[in-house]
Amino acid sequence: MHQPFLTTSRGILFAEDCLSFLADVSSNFADCVFADPPFNLGKDYKNGYEDNIGSTAYFRWCQEWLNECCRILKPGGAIFVYATPELAIRFANILSDIADFRHWIALSMKGTYPRGNKLYPAHYALLYYTLGQPKTFNNLRVPIPTCRHCGKETKDYGGHRNKLNPEGLNLTDFWEDTSPNRHRKFKVRPGVNELKLTIPERAILIATNENDIVFDPFGGGGSTYQAAELHNRFWLGTEMYDSGHIRRRLLERFPFSVDRKPDFDISKALDNYEDYQHHLLQRSAPENMPSRTG
Repeated sequence: MHQPFLTTSRGILFAEDCLSFLADVSSNFADCVFADPPFNLGKDYKNGYEDNIGSTAYFRWCQEWLNECCRILKPGGAIFVYATPELAIRFANILSDIADFRHWIALSMKGTYPRGNKLYPAHYALLYYTLGQPKTFNNLRVPIPTCRHCGKETKDYGGHRNKLNPEGLNLTDFWEDTSPNRHRKFKVRPGVNELKLTIPERAILIATNENDIVFDPFGGGGSTYQAAELHNRFWLGTEMYDSGHIRRRLLERFPFSVDRKPDFDISKALDNYEDYQHHLLQRSAPENMPSRTG
């Protein structure tokens, strides 16, 4: 049985392996997938996860979860995958056999630290694919950049500033405001750099409308689920190691949503789903209990 670790009025989190979960999810269920997988670089996630397995095994595993994530998408649904450029090249080869390429979004990384005989890697990639023509595409705008010292605009836009939309600039495939959170007050998991909320938030706003369903197979710090809650999207997620952190994050930001029965019926799309009633017991369980029931 797939027993929720956490429910909100908008979503459900399962503390289990994403492939085990996806095996029981019906096809054509989700409107959007956002994935920030482990990169297999030996990173210490502070949770016991082993981020260093053989390359062949790693990419075989990646192909499995990418295939499954695309399978559960509705026609025209979108998948976004966050990765280093080196991994993004490999992921793109897999995705291009399943879905249609939309964008390689470059996300700026600040700093110029030396990297031996390599150029400093100044961007990460956010791959954006859809199953055929996108069923939803919302054009977003971003604020006109200003100098943080003097407050004046940083560009003159070729002398055509007066022709710019007062609501801001059209979002491009180069994002300069998305470096990882490095300040402790913004982190959910101490000692672990996390995605800014901006990244999954923009992906969700581009590719979905209110009450669409978003799936994130690697919950991590919970930024995707927070973005979905903020913008009235339904969400599903899996996270094997940091579910307790996600619960605390959502409880802090959405206290009236956490532990409520979701406003959508997942039982039609997920085999062996255990009903919400287990949450009556979860409310009294210690928050740090290392259990899938919270």
